[in-house]
Amino acid sequence: MEDQYKIRLEKIEDILRAWLPEDLDPSWIEKIFKISADSANSSMIKLAKSLILPGWDLVNRGGKRWRPLLMYLIAEALAGDQGAAAVLPVTPLVEFAHNASLIHDDIEDNSDERRGKPAVHLLYGYDTAINSGSFLYFLPLACLSESNINETIKTEIREIWDLYLRRLHLGQAMDIYWHNNHSSLPEINEYERMCALKTGCLARMASVLALVCVKNCPGDKKPEINPNLTEKIGLGAEKLGIGFQILDDIKNLTTGIPGKKRGDDIVEGKKSLPVLLYLHKYPEKRAFAASCFKTARSAGTTAPELEEFIKALENAGVIEEAGKRSSELIRESREILTDPEIFRNTQSKELLSGLIDFISG
Repeated sequence: MEDQYKIRLEKIEDILRAWLPEDLDPSWIEKIFKISADSANSSMIKLAKSLILPGWDLVNRGGKRWRPLLMYLIAEALAGDQGAAAVLPVTPLVEFAHNASLIHDDIEDNSDERRGKPAVHLLYGYDTAINSGSFLYFLPLACLSESNINETIKTEIREIWDLYLRRLHLGQAMDIYWHNNHSSLPEINEYERMCALKTGCLARMASVLALVCVKNCPGDKKPEINPNLTEKIGLGAEKLGIGFQILDDIKNLTTGIPGKKRGDDIVEGKKSLPVLLYLHKYPEKRAFAASCFKTARSAGTTAPELEEFIKALENAGVIEEAGKRSSELIRESREILTDPEIFRNTQSKELLSGLIDFISG
């Protein structure tokens, strides 16, 4: 199965590299910015390079690529090779938006690392990183415009992209407000709503775009793509995103996340699910938690109080409880995304199930 994923990921990487190349030339400048060949000179190429370099750097550090792969596999599972071919040109709408959000997220959280290297804003400066991150949000629309997709379908795709990008930013606004406002204590359902918007919405967008592409690709063996099916598969993808976010929060407090510092969510003041479960169960511990957050914010991940707080979360059983919620969401997602009544291709179902295993591993 590993070879099967590799084949599909290479196709996705080829698309990403074509639209975010390491080496620019006048044809790329003309295609992206619609300026004349005379204007696309060496000076312009140098300036454009400064615009895309931070985004190119982050994208090429790697990443799981599970969102565009999920998108590809859903389309393939529903409509075979024709579905996969139809969805491939729009995979940058998901992956570039995700990487753009990481650049801005690291600035907003004042993070030091991302994917094992210094955060983009520390390498290239805040101004360049903000501008490059914003550009990375909009670059996928050029990919869409230059594709051979029917104009009516392009309009539908743009409307979906527009809606889900707005939702993404609302989710980020909730996260920022809660970790900047130290007295705030969202309810558990509010936290999951934030995750659905901040993390789950790109997974849902990937699934919805896959269904739009399948609906309009040739072939008569595909299922009927209707609003009920779109909602069901979208919910399955969203649950996967929320489960992934909770698992990410847990790893930050326990094993650590590759490319980031263990416990840096505490330094950033984030109210993750284990923290919220702890504070709601033990309101008398809120002053203790606030003190740990404050010290960690000033002293960083080496602060003894950070480890003291993580130990308190472990002893209270809330990390384990959060893990059970993550597992529950991922199980519900798997039931939808491998439903034999929807996905009848055995290999595709196995690949989707294996992807879920990878995401939740």
